[in-house]
Amino acid sequence: MNATKRVSSLAVGMVCFALSYGVHAAENNVNKLLNMEVTGTPLELESVPQTGARQEALTRNLEHVKLPDGFKISLYAIVPDARHMAVGPSTGVVFVGTRKTKMWAVTDSAKVRVADSVTRFAPSVSMKVPNGVCFSRDGILYSVEHNRVLAYPAAEFFYGGPDVAADVVVPQGELIPVEEESFNHGARTCRIGPDNKLYITMGNPYNVPPKEKIEVYNKYGMMGIVRMDRDGKNREVYAYGVRNSVGQDFNPADGTLWFTDNQVDGMGDDTPPGELNRATKIGQNFGFPHYGGGDVRTVEYKDDEPAVDAVFPQVEMAAHAADLGMTFYTGKMFPAQYQGGVFVAEHGSWNRTTPIGARIMFTSLKEDGTADQTEVFADGWLTSNNEYLGRPVDVAMLPDGSLLVSDDYAGAIYRISYGDK
Repeated sequence: MNATKRVSSLAVGMVCFALSYGVHAAENNVNKLLNMEVTGTPLELESVPQTGARQEALTRNLEHVKLPDGFKISLYAIVPDARHMAVGPSTGVVFVGTRKTKMWAVTDSAKVRVADSVTRFAPSVSMKVPNGVCFSRDGILYSVEHNRVLAYPAAEFFYGGPDVAADVVVPQGELIPVEEESFNHGARTCRIGPDNKLYITMGNPYNVPPKEKIEVYNKYGMMGIVRMDRDGKNREVYAYGVRNSVGQDFNPADGTLWFTDNQVDGMGDDTPPGELNRATKIGQNFGFPHYGGGDVRTVEYKDDEPAVDAVFPQVEMAAHAADLGMTFYTGKMFPAQYQGGVFVAEHGSWNRTTPIGARIMFTSLKEDGTADQTEVFADGWLTSNNEYLGRPVDVAMLPDGSLLVSDDYAGAIYRISYGDK
């Protein structure tokens, strides 16, 4: 072997060793946290400045946002890559996931409804797409990554340091088969259901998957929603036929699970519709991949027989608007017409001739618990020049009843309030 080849082989070996060491070191940190041991991570947490030119620019952008009479919107926090949010039940600290490698803790310690600090959460834990976050009723924070689920007991009280109490719910590489990992549709969301089980939305990696993938995807719930005990045991597929849901919530009035679903791309500007769905029991099939959205058949499966009991959406949303995070409004701040209804964040289109979305939608419910009317609630992050000022991802409610909106494009969280509050 000549010198050049020896150097090249040595370099490759060093890279492989470094990657392997990094993975094992990261897992070792999780093991240490399981045993309440320190990891040696520097005590100084990465923080995000909340003042200056960026704060001023984001505040100016909000002048474009239109809301119903009596509502107002303000900048709550600057949070890089802000995706899904979980509000601490005891403190109101907002934990924010991303599609990258970090989670953030957003604190309003003075309760003036503006964040006074945004710091990195659990930097001693190596994360991969920690998009989905949710709290249990007894205060445990769950984080659903691309292929792992962790739990953080007492996160509301330990977030101020690099080491936090942690537990492994689903080990790395066991949420989905490792060979099915993909950069596409890998952002999960979670909720704790009325049955005290953990529910996780799971997108499939394809626009429309090939037929040879259907069996394995149905087995692991990769075209659906899975549920499990909070310790990861007794996993089962709760809903089938879901292309890529990135938002879910339970209606507290009747316990039904509602979820958004992003539908098939490349079928035209105005078809198929996006979906807001309602699941009333385990095992229901919501139509994909035979249906691309609503009752629109996909080209790839048009000659195949669809499920005879396919459940169609409660609401057909605008095509390609990318409906993501959603929440039932349980607060008292907003007028009665909004109480008990559903707020949905539309991320905005990426493959439509004329962009659409980048707004917050609201759906009211009928007395029987089904959808009634859907309307635009907050709009203006997409300019008349088809330029995005922001792209809403998720909606969450603060203890006072105001509504938070995350935005991964601008890297911010906004607060929508009513009246003088």
